[in-house]
Amino acid sequence: MLDRKSAPPFSALTNFQLPAPEVTPLSNGCNLVHLDTVKQDVIKIELLFKAGKWFEPAPGVSHFTAQLLDKGVPGKSAYQIATWFDLFGASIEINAGLDFTSVSLYALASNVHETLPLFFQLLAEPTFSEDELAQSKAIFIQNLKLNLEKNSFVAGRNIRRNIFGEVHPYGATLDEAHIGVISSNSLSEYFSKRFSLYEVYVTGPLSVTTGNQLKEMLSQLKAYSDSTEINFSINNHGLVEHVEKEESIQTSIRLGKRSINRTHLQYPQFILLNHILGGYFGSRLMKNLREEKGLTYGIHSSVSTFANDSVFMIGTDVNKQDRTLAINEIKKEIEALCSAPVTDNELALARNHLLGGIQLDAANPFSIMDKIKMLRTYRLKADYYNTLFTNIMETNSQALKDLAISHLNPETLHIVSVG
Repeated sequence: MLDRKSAPPFSALTNFQLPAPEVTPLSNGCNLVHLDTVKQDVIKIELLFKAGKWFEPAPGVSHFTAQLLDKGVPGKSAYQIATWFDLFGASIEINAGLDFTSVSLYALASNVHETLPLFFQLLAEPTFSEDELAQSKAIFIQNLKLNLEKNSFVAGRNIRRNIFGEVHPYGATLDEAHIGVISSNSLSEYFSKRFSLYEVYVTGPLSVTTGNQLKEMLSQLKAYSDSTEINFSINNHGLVEHVEKEESIQTSIRLGKRSINRTHLQYPQFILLNHILGGYFGSRLMKNLREEKGLTYGIHSSVSTFANDSVFMIGTDVNKQDRTLAINEIKKEIEALCSAPVTDNELALARNHLLGGIQLDAANPFSIMDKIKMLRTYRLKADYYNTLFTNIMETNSQALKDLAISHLNPETLHIVSVG
């Protein structure tokens, strides 16, 4: 009989293994990475291009090139394209990121072959219509105006600009003045130059016939071969900035700095340190600013890694009159991590929560493929996650204190408040 009075025994995993995908070289030199662990009649085909913000010749070019990929091909309008994919229960997802642009097709595996020809036409013959561009610009400008009224949006933009500089891709902002000079020709030129296939990721069942059709179409796309490095200098702004808004009741606060990334030997310890500080509901920042002092509904710290850098960030929203107090309390919690080791109980709780979250992130085949993609795009070892798991398990309190002293000096943090 089921015992409903006693909790099940706790069992901690000591390793983390990702399933090995099937990697097939294509005739154009690219690789097709396939993970066939989906039990349903669903498939995702993702094409990756090194065409993110890092590579654009002018602000906004990468964004609008991606926006218009599915807005027209010879003989078909945006409406006709959308209708065709809807007919087969399929959808297109396009993400223009800082380093990469991904174009994905979600479809039923049983009829994905019906949508593949049009999907690949989007990647071979986009028309970049001036009418569609004008409409996309108008929508972007309207959304930008609305977002600039939000303190959290402005604080997020300003802190990244202050950390990296206004001309660095990770810190540059896209404003209305930039949009006016973007033309259909500039998008077409960028597409021709940068949209060379970097790698392909397929998640889901793939029949032999559809697999052969997919490989043939992929092989017709130009493969990425440009090894030229593009570098940008860091030209950061002052450490402290406050944007006053008299009509605001609340103030958005951001503290941040450049940090270590996934290739650094201390990265596993650093994300555990971040977790203790502000990475989950039981973190020190949440206990102090929310539970004890009632300054905010929520506060969070994070480590965001990119292809060429990494950022540590703390964000919260407080009443305007509590801005100085909140910033001081955040600094106090960071200083506490630098001055005394965390207790064994606190370390165990944060460690188990962090490792549980990593496991949960791999709860379905699509999220597993995201992790495999991350390993491949950032050229990490196949056992990266297992090593990450082991290093987090073996981290002790003294190591975290030493790491905080080295990487979390409050005096090196950029601070932005808006409100």
